[in-house]
Amino acid sequence: MNLAIAILNYNGADLLKRFLPSVLAHSGDARVYVIDNGSTDASLDILKEDFPTVKRIALNHNFGYAAGYNRGVQQIDAELLCLLNSDVEVTPNWTIPLLDFFTTYPEVGIAQPKIKDLNNPEYFEYAGAAGGYLDVMGLPYCRGRMGKACEKDTGQYDENARVTWASGACFFVRKSVFDAVGGFDASFFMHFEEIDLCLRAQSLGHQVWAVGTNEVFHQGAASLSASHPKKLFYNIRNSLLTYTKNITLLPLLWLYVARLAFDTTLTLYFMLQGKFDHVRAIANAYNDVLGCFRSTLKSRNQTLNPLRLVSVLLRL
Repeated sequence: MNLAIAILNYNGADLLKRFLPSVLAHSGDARVYVIDNGSTDASLDILKEDFPTVKRIALNHNFGYAAGYNRGVQQIDAELLCLLNSDVEVTPNWTIPLLDFFTTYPEVGIAQPKIKDLNNPEYFEYAGAAGGYLDVMGLPYCRGRMGKACEKDTGQYDENARVTWASGACFFVRKSVFDAVGGFDASFFMHFEEIDLCLRAQSLGHQVWAVGTNEVFHQGAASLSASHPKKLFYNIRNSLLTYTKNITLLPLLWLYVARLAFDTTLTLYFMLQGKFDHVRAIANAYNDVLGCFRSTLKSRNQTLNPLRLVSVLLRL
């Protein structure tokens, strides 16, 4: 099975210089691509001069994570893709367990390694830890991370496990599966697009797994800080659209009520703190969802109920 590693880059020249060497040193025969999202810094020059073996796919605009990967992947011919953030440090032979896993289990469409914190290597990292689920309110959480609390890795997640979603920081997907679901939802721009992709893949019968026999280290927050209003906007907007497209009717109705109550409370909280940029982000997210609600409903096809009877809020 041939593997291509695709790294999306936007004005990340310093990240490329820091993290590409480990990818090139430890990825065996995999071909490494950098999909450049219209960078205005020295990214392309650095790739050409310092990393001549890396294949460059230059886009003329910043299309965001979702559409940027969609456009780049169209130009990659491989059986298996690894979509890897530009701020991830990989480990020796890190691809071998994933390649073996996909070869052994043809029903698996998507999988991720353990993702740990580069700045605190004994602990899991917020972005994906050891594979993700959705709680009873549709809020994402992980094996190794509940709310904002990340666990120390003591081997408790070394076993392989079927999960609901794999982290966009580093996940492997069969090219045939990526194509079958139409890639990421390009309207998402950034955030929650990997969860939407995983749900759509599962609705077609493909499984999502976390493989605990290898690990990578993620720096995190290289594009937007966790508290940025823009991140809040995309997380609320894209999660609601994901639910609308992918979740069966009764759980979906519950999610609408629960999330409206939660986001209303969150709005009041930000108002009391004087964070009116965050208040506007929430309002804009709901306005955006309402504006495309009908078209999103039309995209519902095969749906599922991925919610688990646990509450992330009780662990915050």
